[in-house]
Amino acid sequence: MSGLKAARTARAWSQERLVREIERHARQHMLTVASTASLRVYVSEWENGRRTISSHYAKILRALLGITDDELAGGSQPPLALATADGYDELIARIDEAENVSLTMVKTFMEQTELLRTIDRQMGAASLVDQMTAHLTRLEDALTFAVLPETRRPVALALAGAATLAAWQALDVGAADRAWRHYELGKRAAQEAEEPMYLAHATAEQAYVLCDAGRPELAVQLVRDAQRLGGKGMSPRLRAWLYAAEAEICARSGLQNECRQALELAMRHLPAGEDARDPDMLSIFLNEGHLTRWRGNALALIGDAEAVDSLYAALETTDPTFIRSSAGLHCDLAQAHLARGEHDQAQKHLRQAQLVASRTRSVRHRRRIEQLTQRL
Repeated sequence: MSGLKAARTARAWSQERLVREIERHARQHMLTVASTASLRVYVSEWENGRRTISSHYAKILRALLGITDDELAGGSQPPLALATADGYDELIARIDEAENVSLTMVKTFMEQTELLRTIDRQMGAASLVDQMTAHLTRLEDALTFAVLPETRRPVALALAGAATLAAWQALDVGAADRAWRHYELGKRAAQEAEEPMYLAHATAEQAYVLCDAGRPELAVQLVRDAQRLGGKGMSPRLRAWLYAAEAEICARSGLQNECRQALELAMRHLPAGEDARDPDMLSIFLNEGHLTRWRGNALALIGDAEAVDSLYAALETTDPTFIRSSAGLHCDLAQAHLARGEHDQAQKHLRQAQLVASRTRSVRHRRRIEQLTQRL
């Protein structure tokens, strides 16, 4: 199957739907595209290999489907080789350039990551693939040619945060292989930066790839290993986040008692107050409201009757800027109502989840919506 066809199928789009989406995107961004009839032919020929996707249409398709050029082509990316056309002169030029990466530049890299995180939270990941790929490339280049530890470590820390964000975005759009590779990149960068908290976070999120791939038992082992990797110096908020992640993954593995135990540990370690952002780990957002939603999610997965109360409490206090999370919350409510045999309420929340997932183009949420819909 071609990369384009695989991405289209993952979204349950027909070729006709893809044509309409191309036309809609073109209107919104004032781009010129072929006629509807021609686009139908193009899509068919792109998918069966009779026509090469031009750079103009590749850019549109990447934005619509949230995939890279490599995934669009359905191939594998060859490893980047060091440019050798100019021999040592070019190598030294790259090393000198990397040496000039100052703390100010690293701060700029981290601000760019923060901007991409905000857009992702509010609009979804699909439209960010180009920006995220370019951002990671710049960070990897800076680290590749940096020589001394005092230059490498700050860049590695910035790369660890960016790679983990890119991995979660890839998982959201259904690019599991890309997600896994980005997590591996984030873990290597965290080790280079000598930052166990970043290593623990990337490792724990990587466990979700295993869950989505149908290996929840292995995911439980990995999320627990993440807690070990974090060590004793972890912030309380990150430790609570790791226990909450363990609870969800245990729930998906059918480990009900261990799920409840992990939820209790998460509540015990969560700092008091309304603040959600961890100053030591900017990718962590967790306060009592977030944890209430997460608790409801885990309890819904194991069919616990308490899930509904937790989830409605979370619905009243949820941050409206966390658009993608709201789709998950409505999925959780649908699952909780289904466990109680309340099909009308479940259907209402599934409709709302579908609406939000359509806005963010989340393949991950769409798959869950389909699974829950089959149970109605």
